[in-house]
Amino acid sequence: MPSARTPEALRLADEFRRLIAEHMWAPGDPLPSRTQIGQEHGVGENVVRRAQELLISQGVLEGRAGSGTYVAEPRQRVRVVRSSAREQPGVAPFRADMKALGRQGDWESRTDAKVPAPADIAARLGLAEGDLCVRTTYEFLANGKPVQLSTSWEPCDLTAGTLVVLPEGGPHAGAGVVNRMAAIGVTVSHAVEQPEPRTATAEEASLLGIQKATLVTHIRRTYYSDQGRPVETDIVVPTALCEIVYEIPINP
Repeated sequence: MPSARTPEALRLADEFRRLIAEHMWAPGDPLPSRTQIGQEHGVGENVVRRAQELLISQGVLEGRAGSGTYVAEPRQRVRVVRSSAREQPGVAPFRADMKALGRQGDWESRTDAKVPAPADIAARLGLAEGDLCVRTTYEFLANGKPVQLSTSWEPCDLTAGTLVVLPEGGPHAGAGVVNRMAAIGVTVSHAVEQPEPRTATAEEASLLGIQKATLVTHIRRTYYSDQGRPVETDIVVPTALCEIVYEIPINP
């Protein structure tokens, strides 16, 4: 499949952005037909389509099945703060983040026990492929609307038989990885995060209420104990809904 990022498509996408910035096209307005746009700008309809697909993936435009392409309505983005200060005893980090923004933070989750670790997860957790894990998928909500997804993988041999074996069950439900691990004598000393931009999968787009192929940031986050034992969590954040901010403490 040809890339949407051809020079002609990129130039046309920039022209679309200019028209929106100068209020020639307003939020909610339908775009002219691809034939009309192509004739006005001296390009083929495939170039117009690629420019539109690029801006749809970035949340600037939106496609409506059977109706056409429209200028997207601006949406206030949720600020997602990544900071060593996020983990506080007895406080769920996401709820604390949303409370600071004046929003109600909540989540829905599903936990599956004894799931064989796929090769990539096993490598990041220091396990053998197929070793059993507890996998929990999350859909995080701000004022009832989905804003991010995550999948937590925890080795069964780390939490099996303890009160925290189910992240969303028992007396420490929803307390976050750091606080839950502390309850079983495992001290989480640090985390490593690797953000990577990519496009949303069909399943992610459906869960987040965004267009398929919209840009998201996939954060590969790994928590480590003070003994070097890793616990892994992945986060998927749609760029049209959230902005990611890293807060870096400075020790004087």
